[in-house]
Amino acid sequence: MKVVLDTNVLLSAFLTDGICARILKRARNKEFTFIFCASVLKETQRLLKDKFTFSHREIAFFISILLEAADDVYQTQGSLSGICRDPNDDSLLLCAVETEAVYLVTGDKDLLVLKKHNNTKIISPRDFESLFDD
Repeated sequence: MKVVLDTNVLLSAFLTDGICARILKRARNKEFTFIFCASVLKETQRLLKDKFTFSHREIAFFISILLEAADDVYQTQGSLSGICRDPNDDSLLLCAVETEAVYLVTGDKDLLVLKKHNNTKIISPRDFESLFDD
């Protein structure tokens, strides 16, 4: 199953040892197809540097883990607007649509309220983790 992970899930995976870290571990173990959106890559790098003040070396280490876990780093081809309450989230929806992702995993309420966009289900990390048997 193809899955897009939002920036907040990836940051939580790096900063805490909880559900998001388990999801990233599943991605690294190839338990699902992790589509890493180019816009999420840029936002993750920016937030690690500007908000969390990680060093370039720490950021490079984390990004290398994400790139190793990803099955594809996808740059969107089209455009989409006016779907989400936060227009900055439309690019993530576009990535999910263009890659035919089954799930978009996020903690962002502006996205979660949609529940679904096209054929992509929008779910929380907890709900995504509950899909696995172990």
